Amino acid sequence: MRQQLAKLGLVIRASLLAAAAFAIVTPAKAQIGSSRYSAIVVDSRTGDVLVAANPDELRHPASLTKMMTLYMIFEALREGRLSLDSRVPFSAAAASRPPSKLGIPAGQSISVEQAILALVTRSANDVASAVGERLGGTEERFAQMMTLKARALGMSRTTFRNASGLPDPDQVTSARDMATLGRRLLSDFAEHYHYFGMPQARIAGRMIRNHNRMLDSYEGVDGIKTGYINDSGFNIVTSASRGGQRVVGAVFGGSSWLERDQHMATLLDQGFTSLGVAVARQDRQPPVLVRSAAAATVSRSAARSRAAAPVRRTASRSTASRPQARPASTRTATRPAARPQAVSTRSQATRSQSTRSQPTRSRPATSTQTTRSRSASSQTGSQLGRTAALPSPVPARGTSPLRTAELR
Repeated sequence: MRQQLAKLGLVIRASLLAAAAFAIVTPAKAQIGSSRYSAIVVDSRTGDVLVAANPDELRHPASLTKMMTLYMIFEALREGRLSLDSRVPFSAAAASRPPSKLGIPAGQSISVEQAILALVTRSANDVASAVGERLGGTEERFAQMMTLKARALGMSRTTFRNASGLPDPDQVTSARDMATLGRRLLSDFAEHYHYFGMPQARIAGRMIRNHNRMLDSYEGVDGIKTGYINDSGFNIVTSASRGGQRVVGAVFGGSSWLERDQHMATLLDQGFTSLGVAVARQDRQPPVLVRSAAAATVSRSAARSRAAAPVRRTASRSTASRPQARPASTRTATRPAARPQAVSTRSQATRSQSTRSQPTRSRPATSTQTTRSRSASSQTGSQLGRTAALPSPVPARGTSPLRTAELR
């Protein structure tokens, strides 16, 4: 009997190990190769791109939107239009927002500091709407103010339609823009940045845990924000500091919060490594999609060595077998990518930075879509209304642009 139980225990243990291994190596449906995936890691100090994949493609920000809502709060605090003790009243419209929410009844109010904590930890949609009405008069007008601020910060691909990130086909951004916002929150409002690193907070008599689990799972992470709706997948913007270096990363399109966090952790490791910070080797094997990203990323030192001697390398190849070899730059430009959405190196991302103003290739508009202006310099408050929205990205298959889901 004991032998049979021992054998049964071994079988169960082997099954659990096999299931865990399958969960680790199974590619994610919403990651690399998906229409919703994009990622970027930048040097927080210089803004240099360390790792990038589809950084300028349009994506739905979900609750990453609240990063800009918080930026507007911090700006109002600095200018004296608000104080931490100022009250934020809840209208019937704000109180009716779907979860995730704080659940404050219409007619009641909370302090600005409680609103900050609710946005960071609970990612409360009702609080975001109430803040928008407090600062903009209406949430729609506040969204226009948010878009204007995004343009002023250099976020050329971002348009906001609400203060929370609840589903709207015209509310779009990019991984690069969100990384830019993360950097600016840290540099412009260092005195308030500590809110993003709070693992939990007491709000309205309740202890609320932060949705950002990377605060505990990755050494050096001290913010910033997570987000999720059906049409975006699991998103995150993260800031981490190690060895005197700080990086900011953004990942869009995870199929789960766990996979998203694992992917971000590996990309942060790559970013720190490129900055010369030693990263401890992890015992667990990263998912296939992360290994693919790592394989497609070339170290800065290798990229610099190739760039330093392109003529000599071309000459040696032409002497061997090519009487009329093309220049190295031409060969590099025409070489087909190993994957349709490979992770670009720091040098590639730097070259793409100079062409960000050029329109990004996207799916042709349908007959029901209208032409929408993307000019940031000529937009006014009225032009930022519904008729001047940026074109919405193509949602993943099987999803509806207006499908409502809980934001996190």
